[in-house]
Amino acid sequence: MSYFFNICACLFLVILQTTVMPYLPLLDSFYDPLIPFIVFLGLSRPVRESLPFVFFLGFIMDNLSGTPFGLYITAYFWLFVGVKGITKLLQVRNRLFITTLIVAAGVLIENLIFLGTLTILGPDQQLAGDAAKTVTIQVLWAIWTGPIFMVVLRDVQNRLDDGFRAIYARKGDVS
Repeated sequence: MSYFFNICACLFLVILQTTVMPYLPLLDSFYDPLIPFIVFLGLSRPVRESLPFVFFLGFIMDNLSGTPFGLYITAYFWLFVGVKGITKLLQVRNRLFITTLIVAAGVLIENLIFLGTLTILGPDQQLAGDAAKTVTIQVLWAIWTGPIFMVVLRDVQNRLDDGFRAIYARKGDVS
């Protein structure tokens, strides 16, 4: 049941990020919408279930983005590991404030990984000023919309789980 939800959410978010968001002027500085999904996986799913989706998303985004291969896989993996580490230290279930901070920190970490890679690969000095402005805008977007993503993801998954349980219960009564 959760695999169905994860596959649908992955495809929806990848399509949204690659085909819709680049053409909307308001969302040109929006952060990677897969970050809240990876945080959601880290908070609500076991490692054996969510880690394949983290690598799958990284692989797809590496192929679609044109960045050096492995950049998204690395960013998503370390974000997932960080979320799992935070959950070992803190009890973050059902705490909207903590999850908001985790999503904002995830946006910041992903941007730092990307900027570190760009710094290693090229000597463009003008990048720093533009990057600081873009990263600030993305973190602010994450603070405002991260909780919404998390609530919607949790609600949709709960509704799907309830729907599948009802279907299985009816099949059990009839058989």
